[in-house]
Amino acid sequence: MTTLGRGTRPPWRTVDGIVLLDKPVGLTSNAALQTVRRLYLARKAGHTGSLDPFATGVLPLCFGEATKVSGHLLDADKHYVATLELGARTATADCEGPVIETAAIPALTPDGVRAVLGTFLGEQAQIPPMHSALKRDGRPLYELARAGIEVDRPARSVRILALDLLNLSPSQLVFDVRCSKGTYVRTLGEDLARALGTVGHLSGLRRLDVGGVFTGLPVHRLDQLEALAGDAAALDALLLPPDRALVDRPRVVLDAMATVRFTHGQTVAAVTAPGSVRVYGPGEVFLGIGEGAIDGAGVAPVRLLATE
Repeated sequence: MTTLGRGTRPPWRTVDGIVLLDKPVGLTSNAALQTVRRLYLARKAGHTGSLDPFATGVLPLCFGEATKVSGHLLDADKHYVATLELGARTATADCEGPVIETAAIPALTPDGVRAVLGTFLGEQAQIPPMHSALKRDGRPLYELARAGIEVDRPARSVRILALDLLNLSPSQLVFDVRCSKGTYVRTLGEDLARALGTVGHLSGLRRLDVGGVFTGLPVHRLDQLEALAGDAAALDALLLPPDRALVDRPRVVLDAMATVRFTHGQTVAAVTAPGSVRVYGPGEVFLGIGEGAIDGAGVAPVRLLATE
């Protein structure tokens, strides 16, 4: 029997699944990932899109085979609630940077604000903030910003799917937004404040969902996970299966013979919708992501999971 010496970390283990973390304020997404990964002792892990340190909310963390579906969540639409402070603009567009501009706040009405919000719906070009993780010549923009360097950033096409007013006070408004990947809600807040005739910055940002696939599911605080440190069974009980990230895709079930061919990289006959699908074998075993033929008569493997 082998025993671990004092200060020796238990060995990394194979963990497959998704844990929904309620990321706390002040922690980067990668720091949150590494903290939870150490709790699980997971050999392989990845997150599904960064949240700013000041932001909170749903951060799906993928372990093991679930990392193969993380790209779907990276590309998915996001859902947030944001608090916009009016009258002051900061260097970072959030509450962490110094105030660099102030302006008077006009008298606002709910109907007037809703009318302005409506002008932001749909496709639009958005210039990413300097305080972001985007890179220029290999350096993150936030490093350049901290050095007092500002560079041109090409506008990117983003999509605002829904934008609703939740609360309005003389110097603050709270809005609910559903948006495409790559949307900077901080920048949206700044642009919204300008459209209202003033300046502003976000004082709060909470992500409610990713891709609409986790609605209504428990989201776990970091302290709740830390309280289970050392209890692998209790931690594993919180994991969602990898295919939970794909519940918005059509489902295809293969028989035993087709499963063998599919898992060996071959296109198989199947009645399915065209486009991306989730594929299962006998016994409801999730095999991976497939691509349905245009005529709906076959499915090709795109990303396979390791199965017993």
